[in-house]
Amino acid sequence: MSDKSLEWYFAYGSNRDRGTFCGRRRIEPSDTKVGRLTNYELKFNLPVGPGNRGVANIARGSDKQIWGVAYQITSTEGRRLDRSEGVQRDFYRRIPVTIELQDDHKLEAFTYASSCGRPGRLPSPRYLGLIVNGARYHGLPDHWIDRLQGWPLAVDERVAKQGTLF
Repeated sequence: MSDKSLEWYFAYGSNRDRGTFCGRRRIEPSDTKVGRLTNYELKFNLPVGPGNRGVANIARGSDKQIWGVAYQITSTEGRRLDRSEGVQRDFYRRIPVTIELQDDHKLEAFTYASSCGRPGRLPSPRYLGLIVNGARYHGLPDHWIDRLQGWPLAVDERVAKQGTLF
């Protein structure tokens, strides 16, 4: 028996990219809404690999905001997403958040945060590209897309070994 109750998940990183969320994660949301999470800031401080690459994370930050996408998914899909995000391994933890939608309504959702962050990490060009593509696809505000595109990038040591950075 599968659980078909619905919940909202707020995506601020690569899960905004359709190929990642619907393709690789195999989750088809029943509804999607653009919104922002206030009093949090976006970081790329979760270590990936031996270099300075990092993936998205959030941290409390007064007067800060993160634009993202709220997906309505089933509880079963939410549990599958927890597994793919490493909740059972304490990589991320699921936290409740209130999202402010573009029409000023509020939406109760969950998202992921981690205490495993390390300073000095940056997104790789490929990873940031997924995030920017997802932001464009969902119509996030231009000022947010510009901010993402201006983020400093890590050297992807996997690509550097092959003799090219892009």
